[in-house]
Amino acid sequence: MTDHLTRPDGERLALNEVEGEGPIILWVGGFRSDMEGTKALALEAAARDRGWAFVRYDHFAHGQSTGDWRKATVGRWCEDACALVDHLVGRSGRQVVPVGSSMGGWVALNLTLARPEAIRGLVLINPAQDFTERLMWPDLGPARQAEILDTGETLMPDEGLGAYVLTRAMFEEARTRLLPDGPLPIGCPVHILQGRKDTSVPWRHQLDLIAQLESAEVRLDLIAEGDHRLSGPDDLARMIAAVETMRSA
Repeated sequence: MTDHLTRPDGERLALNEVEGEGPIILWVGGFRSDMEGTKALALEAAARDRGWAFVRYDHFAHGQSTGDWRKATVGRWCEDACALVDHLVGRSGRQVVPVGSSMGGWVALNLTLARPEAIRGLVLINPAQDFTERLMWPDLGPARQAEILDTGETLMPDEGLGAYVLTRAMFEEARTRLLPDGPLPIGCPVHILQGRKDTSVPWRHQLDLIAQLESAEVRLDLIAEGDHRLSGPDDLARMIAAVETMRSA
């Protein structure tokens, strides 16, 4: 059953929860993805089978959550994740294991920096930290970059999910959420699953992150045939095993 967390401005985050034992596994989805995706549902099924506590949710302006897409920013998504963790931890007294996919990995990293005591460990799937600045903006090309700077937005085609708008405000605000230079004060265990054939987030994107993390337990699984989705049977089994291990870290 879908529940909602109401934010101070009246917007509502849609979420689904499985009651269980141990730390709360929190699915943090990617850019324009919703909580009905293959990986989120596979984790929910594993949670039900294994007795995990589990929550999946939709970001602001995604899926069943409310919000105007043109007002969506990385900062908003990070603040909502913090509010959800505050709600879950405050109610249960338990820590959280965020499982961040693509942009959700960036959100999860910012969440961990903001709420270190609440986080048991991180599982990151092709994490796209700083993607607006390092990946998306360069790939837009001069014409679309100029359109965004001149008019405030551009319309992006997408045969799968439908066309969508990219705003100048999103890019500008995202710069305030870039990971800091130098060591990252994240001490919890971190497990990264990265597809070597990922064309959206190249595997070398993770090298700087690994070098910055202060955690004594950082693991990178570089999956030779893996793409950005990492949603095949072997990928899902690998993700579930990583979460199982992180629960007892």
